[in-house]
Amino acid sequence: MTMNTEAFLVEIGTEELPPKALKKLSQAFADGIVAGLAEAELAHGEVKLFAAPRRLAVTIDALQTQQQDKIVERKGPAKKAAFDADGNPTKALQGFMRGCGAQVEDLVEIDTDKGVWMAYNLEQKGVDAKALLGNIVAQSLAKLPIPKRMRWGSWDVEFVRPVHWALMLLGSEVVDAEILGHKTGNITRGHRFHAPQEIVINHADEYADKLANQGYVLADFAERSASIKQQVEQVAKQAGGEAVIDAELLEEVTALNEWPNAVVGEFETSFLAVPSEALVSAMAGHQKYFHMVDGNGKLMPNFITISNIASSNPQSVKFGNERVIRPRLADAKFFWDQDRKQPLDDFLPRLKTVVFQQQLGTLFDKVERLETLTVKIAKPLGVESQIAERAARLSKCDLMSEMVGEFPDLQGVMGRYYAMEQKEDQQVADAIDAQYQPRFAGDDLPSSAVAQALAIADKLDTITGIYGIGQVPTGDKDPFALRRAALGLLRIMIEKNLDLDLRLLIEFSLKLHEQVKMTEELVNDIYDFIISRLRAYYADQGVSAEQFEAVRVCRPAHPVDFAKRIEAVQQFAQMDGAASLSAANKRISNILKKVDGEINDTVNAKLFAEAAEQQLWDKLDALRETVSEQIAKRDFVAAISELATIREAVDQFFDDVMVMADNDAVKQNRLALLNQIYELFLEVADISRL
Repeated sequence: MTMNTEAFLVEIGTEELPPKALKKLSQAFADGIVAGLAEAELAHGEVKLFAAPRRLAVTIDALQTQQQDKIVERKGPAKKAAFDADGNPTKALQGFMRGCGAQVEDLVEIDTDKGVWMAYNLEQKGVDAKALLGNIVAQSLAKLPIPKRMRWGSWDVEFVRPVHWALMLLGSEVVDAEILGHKTGNITRGHRFHAPQEIVINHADEYADKLANQGYVLADFAERSASIKQQVEQVAKQAGGEAVIDAELLEEVTALNEWPNAVVGEFETSFLAVPSEALVSAMAGHQKYFHMVDGNGKLMPNFITISNIASSNPQSVKFGNERVIRPRLADAKFFWDQDRKQPLDDFLPRLKTVVFQQQLGTLFDKVERLETLTVKIAKPLGVESQIAERAARLSKCDLMSEMVGEFPDLQGVMGRYYAMEQKEDQQVADAIDAQYQPRFAGDDLPSSAVAQALAIADKLDTITGIYGIGQVPTGDKDPFALRRAALGLLRIMIEKNLDLDLRLLIEFSLKLHEQVKMTEELVNDIYDFIISRLRAYYADQGVSAEQFEAVRVCRPAHPVDFAKRIEAVQQFAQMDGAASLSAANKRISNILKKVDGEINDTVNAKLFAEAAEQQLWDKLDALRETVSEQIAKRDFVAAISELATIREAVDQFFDDVMVMADNDAVKQNRLALLNQIYELFLEVADISRL
């Protein structure tokens, strides 16, 4: 049977959708439809997503217009239960045939592992795609990741925003359905101002072009984003500068506009006396403007706004936006001037009025813990205690400033500026800003030892406190961002090569929380939680799950050791005979797990009955001292390379020796020998897991 195909289009027209969720909603909508088509066994070609402020749409090329006919095998009773002694159908078979509408001659026999069974092959006609698509779309919409759905008017329908129309076409034919309270048709609407009239879509293929040409809507999110980026760069160049395009801001602006047009505006140069981060925050955060820099990377007194209309008077759009941004920048200047009227220390008592977490006290309590913890971490890094303590003491003061109150994303940034204004040590000022690094995946790490100590302390205090009161992250819920904090402190320790004992720091931090009772179990749980963040970290670097697990089970207290062991395991995996030695270690591990009772600490060479035992013992004895020295120097790569030389002796041992000998003393001695080998490998990694 020849398979007919047609282009498919579905569009949901709404009030303005939440910009930060638009891409996620669009992808989920398409994914749900594709999953529904797969379940319905409808083949198709390319899937294209469209997402604009007032619409979600999906087009699908070459969608199969009808399911394929197929044969469905219905299994009946076993043959021996289907006929009586005279060969007549039993009641079981008669009931089965009635259900199938079949006669005995229509049945077939099928061979199974349990014998011969009776069956009927039913020819099932394929269903028309038009009869299935409405439900497929509805199911996808019902599963969209919408935290809170809304109702409007007197309707019972719920969606992320009120829905005004629904369009669904298969080729040129309307797919008859009701979607979110609206009967589907072939009508869409264009831009709210440029083309508010109804636009007829005659065929699914013409959707994007017709919307752009008649409706003043660039429905393709990626195309719209590229257009905005290109326009912003072009107008910035014409104005004599370079646009700074933040990826998140670009995505949000793309989600806010259907027909984007870039316009450059200006503001007074006097505002440039305010720290550039504050001005940028005012422009981007409040007004969704892009900023410009000159050839030296310095902020220019310009901004670029994206207008959602092609104005016949762009100068008017420019002036209007300049009027809007001026009070915002004036506010930033006012906050800057007000905050500098008192030293940072004066903000400290106000932290007593802000609760960090109800059970863990105020931000002032947190600062007091940070002073002690930062000094503890900073000492082995060679930082003066006075400097570390001062950085911690001032670390949260800017949270009480007018500027950070208005622009929360400037926490740390403004603290650094205010510290520099009052002539604090540069290390202290930089640490106040860098304590929040890394703020996101791939972000820079604190560069100075003071900043590294403060950043680790800040993250560890939050983790131990929140985890200690039982608020463990579950699923997607992690309100205190403990996972991000854990990965951040690990990255600092590993990538900055800081030789710090994580377990000891966890214990020390827990003791600073008066509300938390420290137990060995709690320390282990927090250690495991933090270290588990390395699983994805190393997976991104090409480390296999088995290689990660080989190190994790050894529970190294120092994250730097963890990194060095990972490197050693990766190098070991490339060696000749690595698989053989891993398998031998697995065998040793399995043997030792089955042993009841204690295994001897010492090996008695006088009990050796086979030459292979003595050979293995001699080899182990010869490399033990070298390996121990390499491990003490944390040269795990050299240690595992040395250990790998024992492979042939281990293979010979298992070829020639029966570990579980009848003589108990000989058996215990062989177990002790294997245990010493296994324990020595564990000083680096459990290669049996490879």
